Amino acid sequence: MQQTWDASLYAGNGRFVAQLAGALVDLLQPQADERILDLGCGDGFLTQRIAESGATLVGVDSSPQMIAAALERGVDARCASGEALSFEQEFDAVFSNAALHWMTDQDAVLTGVHRALKPGGRFVAECGGQGNIAAIRVALLAVLTARGLPAERIENNRFFNPAEYRARLNSHGFLVEEITLTPRATPLPSGMVDWLQTFRGSVLAQLPAAEQPAAIEQIVSLLQPVLCDREGHWTADYVRLRFHARRQ
Repeated sequence: MQQTWDASLYAGNGRFVAQLAGALVDLLQPQADERILDLGCGDGFLTQRIAESGATLVGVDSSPQMIAAALERGVDARCASGEALSFEQEFDAVFSNAALHWMTDQDAVLTGVHRALKPGGRFVAECGGQGNIAAIRVALLAVLTARGLPAERIENNRFFNPAEYRARLNSHGFLVEEITLTPRATPLPSGMVDWLQTFRGSVLAQLPAAEQPAAIEQIVSLLQPVLCDREGHWTADYVRLRFHARRQ
């Protein structure tokens, strides 16, 4: 199932994704004379921030809506699938934040990233890892399978553990310098309903419109005991896979 994005909804409810990427940008260590590809750039918010280093940034994303928003920021942004990158030894680094787990064909992604990098170029990325949003996924499956959706139309991400992703990187010609899996409970400033509508809108849209409010209410009710505190503050049960690898 293809995920679709609403750039304005993402800017309002999903901005925390880029705002929490400071340590990942530090790991990238962008330099003024470098050319860097931002893979899954979204609306270009983080691309623009990395460009403040003086590096030349190119952003790619498969969402036309996100690319339009990135272009409005003045980012060199191009609508392209991460599974069909066409660059040839053009970049000193490829950077990706919270995007790889949306890409189905990881072998195609890694082949394209390897080809896009200059020899010795680095691949610095963070994405959802094994165990990411486990409670949210269980609640979605419980509610939506009961409403007739098959599981394969509900699960739309791939979350890897460090050993298996290290093996994938190695098999595609990368030397892994660092790879970690870290639980990171993440506050949701606008709450769980907005998170679901922003990040699982395409899944929920498979239900008849009249059923969607009740389904969301059921999901939220299941999650409230584990992800919402007594003051009504919501947290997402994120687990992040982060790595730094180099093209050999």
